Amino acid sequence: MNTTNTGKMQYHFSILALLSIFFFFIRVGFADDTTVKFDENYVITWGNDHVLSLNQDTEIQLSMDKSSGAGFGSKLSYGTGFFNMRMKLPDKDSAGVVTAYYLTSKGKKHDELDFEFLGNREGKPISLQTNVFAGGVGNREQRVILWFDPSADFHNYRILWNQHQIVFYVDDIPIRVFKNNTNIGVGYPSQAMKIEVSLWDGDSWATDGGQTKINWSMAPFKAHFQGFDISGCPKTDSNNNNNNNEDCFLPKHWWNSEKYWTLDSKQKTDLKNVRKKNMNYDYCSDRNRYPVSPPECLINS
Repeated sequence: MNTTNTGKMQYHFSILALLSIFFFFIRVGFADDTTVKFDENYVITWGNDHVLSLNQDTEIQLSMDKSSGAGFGSKLSYGTGFFNMRMKLPDKDSAGVVTAYYLTSKGKKHDELDFEFLGNREGKPISLQTNVFAGGVGNREQRVILWFDPSADFHNYRILWNQHQIVFYVDDIPIRVFKNNTNIGVGYPSQAMKIEVSLWDGDSWATDGGQTKINWSMAPFKAHFQGFDISGCPKTDSNNNNNNNEDCFLPKHWWNSEKYWTLDSKQKTDLKNVRKKNMNYDYCSDRNRYPVSPPECLINS
């Protein structure tokens, strides 16, 4: 082979390698993208005067005082996806304060996937509660104590949702899996959902079962959010037929590929460790509420 052809092959391999790296970061790195502006994908939904745009609209601050909290939501609904939000929670004495990031549809028989951060007295750990609603049926709470201070810096909170499983992640660590068990009669979210974020007064239940109340002398409480890109299958008003969601299950959406049907071996180990070391409540183990364990519990654990 002459040197000209060798040079051409090296050139082509170099281009292919660069393209592979480029598309890898498009697919994997975008979830941490902090350059997308808020109003590209989101709108304020309530508490307008308690919302502050920072860093050229790439960061949003929600605040809460006695008069109001605040919230924002996605412009579109989504049928599947791998959703991410970078969050930094209220610091110091945040007992009774709830910071929520979740997906939800509308109506009494709604679907919903929740991250709820339950504030606490200064120096005590913040609990992260997750929940899954399908067809209006929820009461599937799990709580973990995070292994870091979520008020000290930004962290990624992710929800994978495809036709096989729902996975809640903290950064890259799975903390919960909810499998599609419709074959044994367990409800599974299938309706198109919007992304919602809110900061609100939950002192009737959030901390010590509502015994620890908000210390309003610490107000305003402030939470910060980044990463307003959305990796999801959009369902606009014209095609938001919840019974016609097949397009969102296609493998052309990377989060539907076989790689995302189950956890890999490292993720399974990480999940096991979180459940063993950090989980402090699991509805599956609550015999007062569920004398007979719900049918999905053995499979999902």
